[in-house]
Amino acid sequence: MREAVLAIVGRPNVGKSTLFNRLTGSRRSIVGDESGITRDRIYGEVTWNGRTARVIDTGGIVPDDDAHIPAEIFRQARFALDEADAIIMVVDGRTELAAPDLDLARLLQRTGKPLFLAVNKIDTQSMEAAAENFRRLGIRNLIPISSEHGLNIGELLDEVFAVLPETEAPHEAEAESATIAAQPLVPGTTSPLHRTHGEFEQHETRVAIIGRPNVGKSTLLNALTGSARAIVSPIAGTTRDAVDELMDYKGHELRIVDTAGIRRKGKTHLMAEKLSVVMARRHLESADVALLILDATEGVTASDATIGGYAHESGRSVIIVVNKWDLVTSGRKDGKPPADRAIFERQLRSVLKYLSYAPVLFISATEGRNVPRVLDTVLRVAAERRKRVSTGQMNRFLDKIDFQRASVPMSKRVRIFYMTQAAVAPPTFVLFTDRDVKLHFSFERFIENQIRAAFGFAGTPIWFKVRARKEAPRPA
Repeated sequence: MREAVLAIVGRPNVGKSTLFNRLTGSRRSIVGDESGITRDRIYGEVTWNGRTARVIDTGGIVPDDDAHIPAEIFRQARFALDEADAIIMVVDGRTELAAPDLDLARLLQRTGKPLFLAVNKIDTQSMEAAAENFRRLGIRNLIPISSEHGLNIGELLDEVFAVLPETEAPHEAEAESATIAAQPLVPGTTSPLHRTHGEFEQHETRVAIIGRPNVGKSTLLNALTGSARAIVSPIAGTTRDAVDELMDYKGHELRIVDTAGIRRKGKTHLMAEKLSVVMARRHLESADVALLILDATEGVTASDATIGGYAHESGRSVIIVVNKWDLVTSGRKDGKPPADRAIFERQLRSVLKYLSYAPVLFISATEGRNVPRVLDTVLRVAAERRKRVSTGQMNRFLDKIDFQRASVPMSKRVRIFYMTQAAVAPPTFVLFTDRDVKLHFSFERFIENQIRAAFGFAGTPIWFKVRARKEAPRPA
């Protein structure tokens, strides 16, 4: 049976994202005092009294605003309304009733779907009388709430779930809590979206699309999923919240996450932009594979190198995707000759030396060229990331290495008794040596290259740990 869907809508800055976070028990949506922070549709799950529903946070709707971003926000909200079984319209109880509220209420009533009016920011009982002013909107189900403090959230959910189609909660959701929405959010807590590997059995591969603003991340998400899931605009910084979509590809579940463009701290001025960069880093660190998107028309920049460094240092597998390749290979408007793929990749490898293990793909997300190769490469890299080599294989491999070929000063060399793979995702190897010292970078790089030549591990960093031990028989 299809999961029931609940849409949260309203004008900008009325507290929709705060309510969404309250219902889902997460910090999924960015919350702030600035207007228009949320733009795309954000999905989560609410559990109440043994039942679950899918909940959608939408951007602030201004029905008659024809500007590009507000119009795209409205279009995304219409997708949510079409999908929803019930709608919560959120208004700010501390403000006067405005004409845009009346326009939006009329639009929502025309959908014919169960409609609830959540008068938000009613933080005390003495303020509840002010909520009655919003009866003029003509919405019968009115509930005064405080999303921030959790007041009357239970009453709201009781009424909403009374009209939603019956669906059973999954066992794990029941085990967590049937009353999570009414409990206070603790700063610093995370949702299942941000759990670290090893805390649960992994059923899906998480893929984070990262890069500078305006390199085509949202266009790629839409091309990969075959939908208009994210707002696409020539305006840099359009995406703020991370937008994710779950898809099945060749029998594998992939969750594709489009993150906000990451820029230097000195370039971010609005609070929403600063928070979006923080959230992008968090989503990167919870992913398995990172798609580092480069703009072919601009080449490889210092910012690209910085962002790639974030992925490498966090142990994510990386695929470098050069987007907008069609713009530099034919019909160039700047009069320059068509770009050569081999030359571009050599320049790329020179700047991103630490990502030598990462495959490079040249695509056009707008035209759909080579987009299927991205998903095929994700599956290959994800499998390499989880590959495990037995200790016996590692020791047979160790016997074949000629360490004299390593360009390492004699004083920095160590004797390796044996080696074992201690973990996957990323592959982590423990070297048992005669000295408790950090491996010289040249020696570590030599061993890494030998491992890759023998076992692969394409697209993923390899980590080493050193343990000093007196010479002893190797384990089988």
